[in-house]
Amino acid sequence: MRKIISLICLVLPILAWADDLQIREDAPDRHIVVPGDTLWDISAKFYKDPWKWPQIWLLNKEQVSDPHWIYPGNVIFLDRNSGTLVVEQTATEAGSAVSEPTVAGSVVESSPETAAVERVTPSNVVKLKPKARVVMQNTEAIPAIPLNLIASFLSRPLVVDSEELELSPKLVGTIEERTLLSANNIAYVKDLPSDKGTRWQIYRPGTSFVDPDTEEELGREVVYLGEATVEKFGDPSTLRITNSVLEIHKGDYFAQTTSGYSTNYIPHAPSNNISAKVISVYGGVQQAGQRAVVTLNKGRRDGIEDGHIFGLYQKGEVIRTKGWFTPNIVLPDLRYGLVMVFRVFNKVSYALVMETSLPVQLQDRAGSPE
Repeated sequence: MRKIISLICLVLPILAWADDLQIREDAPDRHIVVPGDTLWDISAKFYKDPWKWPQIWLLNKEQVSDPHWIYPGNVIFLDRNSGTLVVEQTATEAGSAVSEPTVAGSVVESSPETAAVERVTPSNVVKLKPKARVVMQNTEAIPAIPLNLIASFLSRPLVVDSEELELSPKLVGTIEERTLLSANNIAYVKDLPSDKGTRWQIYRPGTSFVDPDTEEELGREVVYLGEATVEKFGDPSTLRITNSVLEIHKGDYFAQTTSGYSTNYIPHAPSNNISAKVISVYGGVQQAGQRAVVTLNKGRRDGIEDGHIFGLYQKGEVIRTKGWFTPNIVLPDLRYGLVMVFRVFNKVSYALVMETSLPVQLQDRAGSPE
């Protein structure tokens, strides 16, 4: 009895989640996974709120944390009764023949060994139906979101505050007093710690982020310049430039090469009511479209986490009334898109524009997606 009660307690929240999911009117019955698909994109084919894919797939916490569970060649079926998606490990569908030689980059074979057997009469007569078998050629699991769009943002310094900048190692000299450095040149760096490894990234402080509401300085966005390797620690230390994407000169700063950021993003709404604003579009432009990167004026100290989903809202218009004593009518803010946070700093965070029906403007509000 105790086990049955525990099972009911586990299933009831899942069913409640499924009830909240809205299936698209044009949702297909199935989808064959191909290279380049993401969990978000697949969910968007079936549901109006694709960011709820952990609920859509009825995943528990352990399953959500495992990024290797769906691959090209798998077939996704929509269970319209439960409103959820089911993954078939092979591209099979009883009662239908496969005419294409390949499915989703995989080789499809049809043979007597893979035929489905269906008994159609009480006698010994049986009816054979063709059944496709997929030979997997691509074992790379699909990600939650397109990682190629954010990879460079995960491995490079992006934002520094004034205290961090003051403590950062600094380029103080060059051989023959060269003004500009590039790959294979030697640089002399002051205050480089010897216990942080030999690989370093070079950057230059750029635009300052300022909170539009409080006017607090939130940090400075970094301009990535290149990479360097330590040849000799000392005061100053000797480093060789191994790669440069822009010219490097005296006064530039060094940051430890970062690695190990998780790319298994689990989209979820903030538990608290966090209201943020778009304060920058990466690249210095004034507007952003789908798959662009934007900066929000809230960060770790405000409770923002990787994977947080925010709705993008355009401020509601004000309809002016003609009467002197009749107040103007303020329309509610219009939700026109979604962003997902993928990297968080103390006072700011970076988010990827996942959906938008309008250009994303500076000062637009980012709030609860509900």
